[in-house]
Amino acid sequence: MSTASTIRTQPLGALTIPGDPYSVFVLKEGYAYTDGDGNTRADGTITLLKGSHVVLVDTGNPWDRDHLLRSLGAHGLEPEDVSLVVCTHGHSDHVGNLNLFPEATVVVSHDVCRRGDVYLSQGLGSGLPYRVDDWVEVFPTPGHCAGDVSVLVRGTREGTVVVAGDLFEREGDDGAWQLLSEAPALQAEHRGRVLEMASVIIPGHGPPFRVIKDRPACSTVTPTNTSTGFG
Repeated sequence: MSTASTIRTQPLGALTIPGDPYSVFVLKEGYAYTDGDGNTRADGTITLLKGSHVVLVDTGNPWDRDHLLRSLGAHGLEPEDVSLVVCTHGHSDHVGNLNLFPEATVVVSHDVCRRGDVYLSQGLGSGLPYRVDDWVEVFPTPGHCAGDVSVLVRGTREGTVVVAGDLFEREGDDGAWQLLSEAPALQAEHRGRVLEMASVIIPGHGPPFRVIKDRPACSTVTPTNTSTGFG
């Protein structure tokens, strides 16, 4: 009997995912492309989680400051209202506005720091998740960079959402993410893990997409020999 599933994806077609206690809002959709001069033009996705805590995942590049402040204001928020900022890795298009949130606990890769230069004891570097509460956790997903993390959000109307940073560049990125990866085999392992756990993935440089798992119907195989082989 085969129980393996086939995993496919499709665009979510929305930047807001309602939920209880957490809703997820993409404040800026990331992108990456090559311009006419052969330069890469890129900016990272910025995501807001609103619930028991106010969590910002990635802060864009330094030129996103005004956009970020306006987007938070549209949600009735000031930077001081953000209790946790998670930067999935240390590239400039993901950490460019950390200085706007001096009151927040900050997660950058495997470091968790709060005001007063206090680095909290936790297990991200050993492969353990950093739990925010029963609904949200930060967990290590190395590969693109050695210290990459992603953020898992349970209980939304779409199911489990993973804000994945550059673990996924975008939907359908196979053949592209490998070129940017420090450890492709390790990244492939964590991509597979996240595809199994997530209903929606928010990638680092593209719109959110659904993960659909097609489970085959159970089939019975009639044996040609009725012996059990146990003697």
